[in-house]
Amino acid sequence: MKTRIVRIGNSRGIRLPKVLLEESQLPDEVELQAEPGRIVIRRAARPRAGWAAAARRMRKQGDDRLLDPPTTTRFDEEEWEWR
Repeated sequence: MKTRIVRIGNSRGIRLPKVLLEESQLPDEVELQAEPGRIVIRRAARPRAGWAAAARRMRKQGDDRLLDPPTTTRFDEEEWEWR
């Protein structure tokens, strides 16, 4: 499918046909990346995407241990109270 780059205010852009957007299943927010000879449009990555799976892998491999031993503070010793 061919289209033309058009002037939009002080910028330039393209109009994407509705059918093309529906086929791509892209959400309203996307990421753009320029490469020689093309512009890539892809779904925007969600913050912390994949963190839960990475934590499960770490737990399975035993890599989720504390690096330093726990230390108590004055608050722990004097003020903390279990209810």
